Order: sequence, then C-alpha cells, then structure tokens
Amino acid sequence: MIWPRTRALSVHLLTATGVVFAMFSLLAAVEGAWSGMFLWLLVALIVDGIDGPLARRWDVTLHAARFDGVLLDLIIDYLTYVFIPVYALYASGLVAGWAGWGILIVVPFASALYFCDTRMKTEDASFEGFPGTWNMVALAVFILEPNPWLTLVVSILLSIAMFLPLRFVHPMRTQQWRPLTLTVTTLWMVLALVAAWGEFGLGPLLGWVFAACSAYLLVAGLVQQALAGLSGRG
Repeated sequence: MIWPRTRALSVHLLTATGVVFAMFSLLAAVEGAWSGMFLWLLVALIVDGIDGPLARRWDVTLHAARFDGVLLDLIIDYLTYVFIPVYALYASGLVAGWAGWGILIVVPFASALYFCDTRMKTEDASFEGFPGTWNMVALAVFILEPNPWLTLVVSILLSIAMFLPLRFVHPMRTQQWRPLTLTVTTLWMVLALVAAWGEFGLGPLLGWVFAACSAYLLVAGLVQQALAGLSGRG
C-alpha cells in the first residue's frame, strides 16, 4: 500500500506547484512583465489540466484523503484564473479608470461566489455557468486590445453568466465532442504560448484562429445544451 499512497500524494504535490507558478506570475505582473506573467499562468494551466486525470486514475481521494485536492485546486484556480489576470487588466492600463475599477470590483466578487458554488458541475462534467476562466479573457484582451468599456460590459455579462443555467464545456472531461474539444484546446494553448512569448502579436491569420478557438470554447457547451433541448422536445 505504500506505493499507491506515495503516488496519490505526489498528485497533491503536483497540484500545489500551481501556487508557486502563481507567485512567479504575480511577481512578473508587479514588474509589468506581462508576457512573463502569462507564461507562468499558462504553466499553471497545464498543471491544472493534468493533475485531475492523474487524481482520478490513482484514486487520490482513497489513498491521500488527508488533503482535499478539490479545495487545493480551487484556491490555486482563484489566484491564477481570477485574481492575477484581473489585476493585470487594470495595472497594464488596458482597462483603466472607472472601467478598470468596475472590473476590479465585479469580477473578483462574483468569482469568489462562483468558486464555492456546489452546482458548478453538471452530470456530464461540463460547467454550469461561465467557469470563471478570466485568464483566457485577459489574454484575449491583451491580444485584441478592445475598448475598455466594451471589456467591462463583456466582463459583467460573463459574471452574470456564471450563475445562469448555461452549459460550458470542460476542455478535458466533457464527453460530447471530446476529440474536437481537445484538439481546439490544444491549438488554443499553443497559440496562447506563441502570443505570450511574442508580446501578444499573433498577426492577422493566427489572430483569427485564436479568436475562433476562443469562440468555440465559449459557445460549444451552449450549442450542445440547445441541441439537447431540441432533441428532448422532439
């Protein structure tokens, strides 16, 4: 039994590295090194993508039950998905002034409630409501540089959407369209790394591909939900 326990504990240790990457990301943000900040956030995102499957495969809740992996994951996710990206939007000047203050107040407040929502997940492991992936939103803002007030309006709408009965795909776990979703997610990650490494300049073609991947991840669950509703009525 020693090996299963050690293996399960190693998953908790892997998850916990996310907070170290969050600290590195925050230090980069404070110094205004926005590319470095997003690169560390993407490293944390990769860890977040692989620790869950490992935890389920190695029965972490059985062999390492002393530590609550779900709680640990949520703590780190709040830092890397919400707190640091929202700070970056304001501190970078991309969403400054009253629009920036609006995001600083609305998004962390709504996200804190969402991250403790017991109805966050659906039966097929999708998300119930917008899953609070503000790191992805922030990266899109850094690449596209939209009007600050447009960013605020979109952020308010997404904050409201966190508590609505709307379905959003989990990139790793939602079974419906899973091969396509994994492909799009992988492409999004590659483009995100290229964008962060290259000071957010993707060029027209890659910019459109990045936008298309982002749009898919945003609306795929909604389309699945609509199709299921039509099928149910049929």
